[in-house]
Amino acid sequence: MSFLSIRNLCLALRDTGAPLLRGVSLDVAAGEVHGLVGESGAGKSMIGKAVLGILPRAVAVTAGQILLDGQDLLALPPGERRRQIGRMAALIPQDPLTALNPSRRIGPQITDRLVDILGWSRNRAEARALELLEEVQVNDPARVLRQYPHELSGGMRQRILIASAFAAEPRLIVADEPTTALDVTVQKQILRLIAGMQARHGTALLFVTHDLGVVSKVCGSLSVLYAGRVLEQAAMRDFFAAPRHAYSAALLAATPKYTDPDGSLTPVPEAILAQVRAEIVAYDAGISGGKHG
Repeated sequence: MSFLSIRNLCLALRDTGAPLLRGVSLDVAAGEVHGLVGESGAGKSMIGKAVLGILPRAVAVTAGQILLDGQDLLALPPGERRRQIGRMAALIPQDPLTALNPSRRIGPQITDRLVDILGWSRNRAEARALELLEEVQVNDPARVLRQYPHELSGGMRQRILIASAFAAEPRLIVADEPTTALDVTVQKQILRLIAGMQARHGTALLFVTHDLGVVSKVCGSLSVLYAGRVLEQAAMRDFFAAPRHAYSAALLAATPKYTDPDGSLTPVPEAILAQVRAEIVAYDAGISGGKHG
């Protein structure tokens, strides 16, 4: 049974009605790692924000359901929705420098979630924070809890955010391109760390990225998006062996080959992009004509 089920989710700009997500449906089982892949602007992060209830005010949900452990979050009153999400889900954001409050020490930024959401005592929360920093391989965690974000490296700050995300033992974590702001060597360390934490805690993970190489290392399944529409969903092994959609195959062909560093880049052919755009236009026409549920 899926822990997260998204059904026909549609998002649009409030002022213009321009669509951002077009009938997105996907399932993530308990303990599964599902990748959301696509170029910039495809709608990957919007899916994660919709699940976590942190959409920008300019964006509205116009249709669909988001079922978390069988409960439709969109049908709940706002206060209850926030409580359910806070109890069951968490976020690993993209940029650790902007995600952490520069004026607060690291300790409270981890423990506040445990005190406010789970009702733990401050002492118990601080003990848990120390355990988590050790688990994410932070040296001298007691000292780090007393430091400010600017005193830590980018990789260390990302480890802090990973520890914070797992602190309340959520059953779902949205990782929104968590390695984008890091250099290549640190990226590998963080990916191994996230994969290890996910496996030990059995947490479902929705992994947002534009990098198929990253997806192949950490995900068991994926959804390929373009212009807010899911073009293909597949198990990871099946996708890399035989992608079903022409756009998916073109994305794979466009991925740089580390075995051929001098090789030229292969862009997605314009004919395939035109085909996908035609599919999007047809879907939008169906929506306006009332053909889609």
